[in-house]
Formats: sequence, C-alpha cells, structure tokens
Amino acid sequence: MKNNNNMMCDLESGVCGTAEEEEMEMIDFNQQKKSINLYYVTDPICSHCWALEPTLRRFMKQYEHYFNFKTVMGGLLEKWHGGPVDPANGIHGPADVAGHWREVGKHYRMPIDGSLMIDDPVQSSFPPSRVYKIIQKHYGEEKAFEYLRRAREALFIFNKNIGEGSVLVEIVNEMRLDGEVIVKEADEQTGHDLLNEDFVLTRKLGARGFPTIIMVNEENKGVKIVGGRPFENYVDGLTQVLGEKPAPKQQPVLSALLEEEKLLFAKEIEVMYDVEEADLNNFMDKELSPNSYQVKEILGELYFTTTTK
Repeated sequence: MKNNNNMMCDLESGVCGTAEEEEMEMIDFNQQKKSINLYYVTDPICSHCWALEPTLRRFMKQYEHYFNFKTVMGGLLEKWHGGPVDPANGIHGPADVAGHWREVGKHYRMPIDGSLMIDDPVQSSFPPSRVYKIIQKHYGEEKAFEYLRRAREALFIFNKNIGEGSVLVEIVNEMRLDGEVIVKEADEQTGHDLLNEDFVLTRKLGARGFPTIIMVNEENKGVKIVGGRPFENYVDGLTQVLGEKPAPKQQPVLSALLEEEKLLFAKEIEVMYDVEEADLNNFMDKELSPNSYQVKEILGELYFTTTTK
C-alpha cells in the first residue's frame, strides 16, 4: 500500500480514501446563539388571556427553543372602587364581569361560567398574582406557569374565588407543593415586593393591556403584540426579531400533552393539531386509547381530562 498519511474515512459515505481537505484548518466555535426574551404580560383573572391559551401553548411548544419565556404579572384589579372600572366593556362593578366573561368564553370557545362574580366576586387579582411570584421564585417559571393554569381553571370553569387564601392553598396543595407556606409568604412583604417589581417591568415594557406579548432580541429591538391574535401573528413576530424564519418543533403527541396538562378543552386540541371541530372525535379515537381519558362538558364545550391522578 502506498504510504499516504493524508487518509480519512468519510462520515457520510463510510468510504475511506485520501483526505481532500486542508491538513490544518482554523474553526471558530464561538458562534453566538440568538437569544430572544419573550415577556408575557398577564393577570390571573384576565378573560382574554384565558382565551389565548390554545394559541400560546402551541406557540410555546413549537418555538420555545428560540426564546427565554418570562411571565409578568400586570395587576389587573387591585380592588373595586365606586366608579366604572372598564366602561368600554360596560363594567362598573363585579356583577358586570359575568356577562363579559361569558361573551369572551363563547366567542373563543374557551368557556367561562362567570356566575362567581355575582355570587362571590373576586375582590382583587393581587393575591393570586403574589402566589405566582412566590412559586416562580422558589420553583421556577415552568412550575409557576402550571399554577397560573390551575388558578384560571379554578376561576373560569369551577367558580372558585382565587382571591381567597383558602382557595389558593387548595390549588397549590393539589400541585404537591405546600400551599400554607407559599400563600403565607405571598402575603408577607416578600410577595408584595416581588409583585411590585413586575408592575415596574410592565410599565417599562409599555404594556397597557392584557394579554401583551413582547419579544426582544439581543440588539434590544423587538415587537409588541397586544390582545389575542392568530397563531401566525406570533410566528411572524418571532421571525421579525430573529431576522430569519424560525424552524418549528413537531407538536407533542396528544397522550403526552394531556398527561402534562391534565385538562384540555376541545379548542386547545384543535389549535394544537390543526384539527377541524367536526373531525375532533375521530382524531381523539385515533390518538388516545378509550380508557385513558374522560370527556366532560361545560357551557356547550367539551373538555378532556386524564383518568389517572
């Protein structure tokens, strides 16, 4: 065999032969990954944020590898006053909220009962917001976001007053955290200080309504998307701040998603998997075994839960 030290085996073809590349080549491994900060400015009792959940979940599942996600509590309701709170939507007091919530839920097919606001109204969104901040502080963004979902389910579907400490303790306990300890800390100065930091950030970001999503790139340039928008709008916004079209991840399989979320409305499944409403039953039959989930209904909309705790 002819003596030739410049030999190699090609990784793709598996064929060994003479190396055609230069003997020594300088390589730069310091390629900077683009880093986007995504701020989701919201509130636990925001009905339009509840309506956004199907779209936001899909956006996060498919594109979260491009951004650092941070939820910011915006402070929707400190307390009820004597005058109008949201006259544009005809809201002058707690009882007016019920009808507005019903309309939002019906329009977006993320149903809201709303009768709680007549019978036992939430007096302030600050207590559940402070609990969010304490969970975020001790357990991170993902666990805090899970709490936010559970709190909204309790309020919008099951008519539980999430402004009350006992209800918040119950929600946190069901997440297998210590509800008594967390709610107690949320009521102390730490909880107030952390929530005030979010209020400062909300003003700095220029968010004046909920939901607001702001994406900022490493050059400190970004886009602000106010209100609930179609899925494509958020992808377009990410494209702008990246400077290139992002590549989405594949959606998670439905069985894994339902196991993670515990409860999903029909609309959430339809949005995640591009399923038409009329085709949902066939899709569920194909994706899930019959004994792995339960189907329930509220205000004419189906929702699905796991059969396991």
